[in-house]
Amino acid sequence: MNSLQWKELRDSKVPAPAGAQPGMWFGVSMVLVGVIIGFSAGRFAGGGLTFANTVPTPTAPIPTAPSPAPTPAPVPDPETAINVIPVDFEKDHIRGSTNADIAVIEYSDFECPFCQRVHPTMKQLLEQNTGKIMWVYRHYPLSFHPQAEPAAIASECVNELGGNTAFWKFADAVFEGGSFDFPAIAQKIGINADALQTCIDSGKYKAQVQEQLSQGSASGIQGTPGTIVLNRKTQENRIVSGAQPLQNFQNAIDDLLQ
Repeated sequence: MNSLQWKELRDSKVPAPAGAQPGMWFGVSMVLVGVIIGFSAGRFAGGGLTFANTVPTPTAPIPTAPSPAPTPAPVPDPETAINVIPVDFEKDHIRGSTNADIAVIEYSDFECPFCQRVHPTMKQLLEQNTGKIMWVYRHYPLSFHPQAEPAAIASECVNELGGNTAFWKFADAVFEGGSFDFPAIAQKIGINADALQTCIDSGKYKAQVQEQLSQGSASGIQGTPGTIVLNRKTQENRIVSGAQPLQNFQNAIDDLLQ
């Protein structure tokens, strides 16, 4: 109620009901004045018929428990081979120290591009560990590489005709040149091409190549290049799969020498 409404109400003449006593009219008037004063007090206190607006009590956010730290993933155990075929100094092709405790046994495919990529890595590894390791080459020709098995057989014939040194010259020529022209390679490394072809045609080394393939699979090799780093004294080993960086091979060697 504003001041104008109050004035109008104050000045208005409300007729007393017929038969009403003056004292009764005075009581009614006092009740009316009380209602008006209460109404006005409510307006001043915040509007409407309430005396004051209720102010919500501020509450602090309920603290939540911190999230637990993520559990670190377990470090997988190094991959190891089983049923590792010991180094055979009569059949295996060895580069490096024959007295070394560590044998780096590579199961390889002459047509495999990853084997071609890792070949210089293995040569660098040998130089980096002079006298500490031997590099052993074994055959693992994949069936979808048509030149892999013929090249493996040819390399065994080269070994027969020219020995271990000739074998490694043949391997370097194939991996570095990417050619499967065996007579041309034979001429380059000092092997009689006709004698080489006769040996290849005989098929005498086919079974040996397939045997190494089967032995590699039985040891845990699943592709090429597949390398078993073996401590010949303790028989502990590590598998290094694929064309890994040099340091990965070195780590396996260092681990086995501890």
